[in-house]
Amino acid sequence: MRPSWEIIAPLVTALVAALVLAFWGLHSRAVPADWRVPLDHPAAVIDTGAHGAGPPVPQLALGPGEPGRDRGQWPGFRGPDGAGWIEPTAELARGWPSDGPRRVWHRDMGEGYAAPAVWDGRVYLIDYDAEAQADALRCLSLDDGREIWRKSYSVRIKRSHGMSRTVPAVADGVVVSIGPRCHVLAVDAITGQLKWFIDMVRQFDTTVPPWYAGQCPLIDDGRVILAPAGPEVLMTAVDLHSGDTLWTTPNPMGWSMTHVSITPMELDGRRMYIYCGSGGVAGVDARTGELLWHTDAWRVPIATIASPVVVGPGLVLFSGGYNAGSMLMRISTDAPQYGEHDDASDNGEKPREVFFKTETVWRLPAEQFGATQQTPIYRDGHLFGIRPDGQLVCLNLNGQIVWASGPRVRFGIGPLLIAGDLIYLMDDHGRLTIAELSTQAYRPLATARVLDGHESWGPMALAGDRLLVRDLTALRCLDVGTRP
Repeated sequence: MRPSWEIIAPLVTALVAALVLAFWGLHSRAVPADWRVPLDHPAAVIDTGAHGAGPPVPQLALGPGEPGRDRGQWPGFRGPDGAGWIEPTAELARGWPSDGPRRVWHRDMGEGYAAPAVWDGRVYLIDYDAEAQADALRCLSLDDGREIWRKSYSVRIKRSHGMSRTVPAVADGVVVSIGPRCHVLAVDAITGQLKWFIDMVRQFDTTVPPWYAGQCPLIDDGRVILAPAGPEVLMTAVDLHSGDTLWTTPNPMGWSMTHVSITPMELDGRRMYIYCGSGGVAGVDARTGELLWHTDAWRVPIATIASPVVVGPGLVLFSGGYNAGSMLMRISTDAPQYGEHDDASDNGEKPREVFFKTETVWRLPAEQFGATQQTPIYRDGHLFGIRPDGQLVCLNLNGQIVWASGPRVRFGIGPLLIAGDLIYLMDDHGRLTIAELSTQAYRPLATARVLDGHESWGPMALAGDRLLVRDLTALRCLDVGTRP
């Protein structure tokens, strides 16, 4: 007697279901608990491959571009010395025709505010390729903007007030970038060939900041200095060419990453790195990575964005938005010079213990001086910055306002740059202004609309007579030199 279909059908269904479950179990991965964040969270992971079984593999694509003329260097965040100003290598115009400075070239970009570095006629910037769902470190010609190469790696992220928002650093033939989800990529600056790759989330358990990474890499003395601010490691130094770890700094405070970049400072012959974490400010020995001091005297309640500015021996300005205002801090130590420490060690003597002290010199409320997004610039004994109400302000080191651009002249949270005796200023809507660098009064020289979009917040870069500016979706190169 043959079994009836009523008996066979459930058996077949159960067998098929078992096979499906077995196949799914063999080919799926458990999602770690720290990925289970709401999709409306600014740092939500959409692709479990972003920090999954292995790091993304960078791919190189070559383009038709050729290196441009070497007009000068802007090798990273805030220029050659990280100070936001440069002595120009070309004669710069002090006025423009009614239509503004000549546009040399234009390139569309993925949404964001990531800004360029310039080295030997090449323009480098980190971009997000939405179609390929990948971060892309792009190398463009300074002459015409054509792409020379791009190095990409897959990572899916969602829009959150733009995506990419950092500036690469280039030195000794290597360019380094930090992507939105804290991937650190180092490649040959000429060929784009991979040198090393670090995923700070995987390696240091970094928490990606809201609105994604804003920290720009620092290259200092053949090393890349990073602040992953994971549970165990606050800061680390890696070899520029190999990516090998040279030292790490512990994070006993448990601070997490902010949007701030690391600032170097010299104090009593000792070089240190200053970083604003989520809970305060720390100083780290540049040679050893030792945590020298930390304080919670400066904190920004929502987003710490503007980087520290060194304004004199042991004097550092901190500024922020969200009603944080600004603060001048003095850092002091009773330590002898480093050479005296070394001599003591060589003679078998135990170096004396070093004590660091931080104290507040003055504080100003936001309505007097602060910086929502752009780091102020120190020049000629004064600070120049765009405070939260959008006005350009000149401040002396006593905390006194020397002048402000006035309520009718506001730049929003756009960038600024100083070249020689000129200040370049961009407002939110793509209007570029040049003004005299003056400690007496605000003296504008020319204004023109140079970008068509909005949210023109990317830091500017100047190489010779070429000024690079960007808004949310475009990068443009302008000729700001004198015309024949």
